Amino acid sequence: MNSKSKILISFILVVLFFLGGFFLPKKIGSEKSVIFSVDRGWGSKEIAQSLENKDLIWWSSLFRGYVLITGKSKKLQAGVYELNTSMNMLAIAGKIASGDTLRKTITIPEGFNLKQIEEELSQNLKREVVLDFSVKDFSGEFDFLKNVPENYSLEGFLFPDTYNLDASMSDKEIAEIFLNNFKKQINPYQDEISGSKKTIFEIITMASLIEKEANKIEDKEIISGILWKRLKMGMPLQVDATISYITGKYGTGVSIEDTKIDSPYNTYKYRGLPEGPICSPGLESIEAAINPKTSSYWYYLSTPEGKTIFSRTLEEHNYAKAKYLK
Repeated sequence: MNSKSKILISFILVVLFFLGGFFLPKKIGSEKSVIFSVDRGWGSKEIAQSLENKDLIWWSSLFRGYVLITGKSKKLQAGVYELNTSMNMLAIAGKIASGDTLRKTITIPEGFNLKQIEEELSQNLKREVVLDFSVKDFSGEFDFLKNVPENYSLEGFLFPDTYNLDASMSDKEIAEIFLNNFKKQINPYQDEISGSKKTIFEIITMASLIEKEANKIEDKEIISGILWKRLKMGMPLQVDATISYITGKYGTGVSIEDTKIDSPYNTYKYRGLPEGPICSPGLESIEAAINPKTSSYWYYLSTPEGKTIFSRTLEEHNYAKAKYLK
């Protein structure tokens, strides 16, 4: 083989070598999903090196050269991306340059508490989401938080709904989206709340109890009437859901020992509303808290099937417990 042939073969091998870096995925045949974060302020150098460190591209220098030559270098955007190990370097560069960040449509059910909301968001956005903010962090932006104790958490005010969220959003940005939706949903009820001579904080706290105690709007309205009536008469609310909120045990029943726990959320031990909401109530529960239905009932219970049984006297209530809660 003469020298020209050797040069030609070497050239072809080099070309194939680089083309492989461009067009071949690092892990051929693999379909593993990888969450890749591009921090604000990162340039092509940091992005390329991180991609190589995570074994997503062959060489960082090749990535940098490609995005510089094609003009994509200035288009690379910060955010959280869902990449796949079957993607080649061209596809990865195109995704980051287009800003095709990880977005998820996430539904937060009515009755979820703060911890459950954080878990749902973390699972869907594939990163840890912590909404451990206090009201004072947002009271300047949202009027409805002004009557809330400033060191209180956002429990109850993260409105349950369906959200389209970007994983690159900060925890505070996510919290603001939830609070803005709460503001939008509660605004039509401002006059009714003012007329009830109760604060939004009191209404949402009551609504959170109602949310956990019944499913049907008709039952919620009657329960609302019972609980407000008990408050007025100075009776303890004795809402099992507040005990479950303290213990974190749901669907297992409440023991006598549980009702003795010393907590401002224990409505067996302390009279009045608990310290604050125990979950994020939906509109039906909020409406029920604003417009309680007057009845002759003082007691109620929920059967294992979810039916609400109302009683006028303690004797009737004890009979219902014996009958339905065996």
